[in-house]
Amino acid sequence: MPGAFRSLNSFNYRLWASGALVSNVGTWMQRTAQDWLVLTELTHHNASAVGTVMALQFGPQLLLLPWTGWAADHWDQRKLMMVTQATMGVLALALGLSTILGIVQLWQVDVFAFLFGCASAFDAPVRQTFVAQLVGDADLPNAVALNSTSFNGARMIGPAAAGLLIAGVGTGWAFIVNGLSYVAVLCSLAWLRKDELHAHPRAHAGDRGRAMLAGLRYVWQRPDLMAIMGMLFLIATFGLNFPIFIGTMAVSVFQADARGYSLLSSTMAVGSVAGALLAAGRERTRFSALVVGAGVFGVGCTLAAIAPGYLWFAAALALTGVAALTFTNASNSLMQLATEPAMRGRVMALRVGVALGTTPIGAPIVGWVADHAGPRWALGVAAASGFAALAVGLRYQAGERRRGPAT
Repeated sequence: MPGAFRSLNSFNYRLWASGALVSNVGTWMQRTAQDWLVLTELTHHNASAVGTVMALQFGPQLLLLPWTGWAADHWDQRKLMMVTQATMGVLALALGLSTILGIVQLWQVDVFAFLFGCASAFDAPVRQTFVAQLVGDADLPNAVALNSTSFNGARMIGPAAAGLLIAGVGTGWAFIVNGLSYVAVLCSLAWLRKDELHAHPRAHAGDRGRAMLAGLRYVWQRPDLMAIMGMLFLIATFGLNFPIFIGTMAVSVFQADARGYSLLSSTMAVGSVAGALLAAGRERTRFSALVVGAGVFGVGCTLAAIAPGYLWFAAALALTGVAALTFTNASNSLMQLATEPAMRGRVMALRVGVALGTTPIGAPIVGWVADHAGPRWALGVAAASGFAALAVGLRYQAGERRRGPAT
């Protein structure tokens, strides 16, 4: 796959990617352990409780939008990330100690999830835009794809490692390992060659509220960005709730243990890595990748909903992983490249707000459906979101054909 790893020619990107890979493994260990803790240790297979934790963890992405986008455009991005990464590491260690000592309760997990979400809300937009400083705009789509490869490659390792750790020594140790993993990314940020960064102009200092309104107006006046945001809203809100889908299908339908549950997450990651490598090999990201990704996502969720057995379900998850990664990667690259550098932080904060901050809307709904109608119907909701996003994308492309050549 020629050129698929071209961003690794940059020393700064190699260093950043190495630290991020270690941290990503820890992140997936914590996600798996947190869902398992809530689903099986603090409740009796209560999908709504998992949905509530997800809502609290991702809700700050919307709640803090006026501040997160402004910070990404105005503050030193490297230093800001060092603060956010260190904060998330400390929170992971605290949750791990509480769990190991046997004093953790559901409300405490909710509090930790919310605090973690606040730190992540500031981290996510700056982490996405900082990639352009590492490689420049020319290799930005490739670097975004390689970041996704790293994140989902870690997803193959993290859940499996968490499953073994949970079965062997207990859930809390997965949180401890995640807390320690942040040291790797902090070291990579500290050791970057600052003179080789591709500096982007910062926005002029100003009121945070007005700055965010400027970002909203910018997106509102762009039909291409509005179409992407609309598609992302549908899939992110009702489709990207896989901790609920996988957890409830594993324990309620297939009666799997912690290792069987974590294996399903790792299997989905195999598809995600395949999708990321395909994206990394493309010279240019096109809007058609969004449309294809949305359609295949709907098909994959449909197949997962009707899967007659564990292995069939795992295969459907792999296909869904390819589609989800294709869709999210394309939305990231297209929005960054279509946005002027001084506005990227705010626009990407809006994107992250839609991609993650809509979880408080979708996760409780999907969790309620899983509890009352069954996890297969919850997957049906995800499938419908993919097909609805497909319709939005096709409508935009039809309009572009009437106005001129499609992108």
